[in-house]
Amino acid sequence: MIQDLREFRVPAGFRGASPIKVQLWWLVQASLFRWSPQVMYGWRRALLRVFGARIGRAVIIRPTATVTYPWKLTIGDFSWIGDDVVLYSLGYLTIGSHSVISQRSYLCGGDHDYRDPNFSIRARNIQIGDQVWIGTDVFVGPGTVVGEGAVVGARSTVIQNIPPMMICVGSPARPIKPR
Repeated sequence: MIQDLREFRVPAGFRGASPIKVQLWWLVQASLFRWSPQVMYGWRRALLRVFGARIGRAVIIRPTATVTYPWKLTIGDFSWIGDDVVLYSLGYLTIGSHSVISQRSYLCGGDHDYRDPNFSIRARNIQIGDQVWIGTDVFVGPGTVVGEGAVVGARSTVIQNIPPMMICVGSPARPIKPR
């Protein structure tokens, strides 16, 4: 058999917090975070910090953004997280200072080992450098690095590292010119 999901198990400690803390965060995110008025950026920063996120000064996070595990998230000063962004933080997600993650983008910090019949889950870190712009509806895959000052164009797919100070577009995203 190439894939037997009856044997799938989430590894002990994979989420990085107790099941109670995980469920409490998901409840807080679905209510206090999501229902907060658009302008309450400080409130959302505070909620994320209470749950262990490292959030810099004056970070803007829209209420429709989703964070899976805030204790695995770091965002630098003055960065923006747009509407409907998903920060799927199975692995550690680091977003530098003065960076923008535009609406509907998806940063995917994990995957499954397709070679393992048990379909084991893997946490994979993502690093977004300082002064990066991730355009709208971009998929950033597990284990990737987007270099400082890079721009990733709308609807691109990042499945390999993006060099610093380059404009990259496509699926997969490829450098087209310097920034």
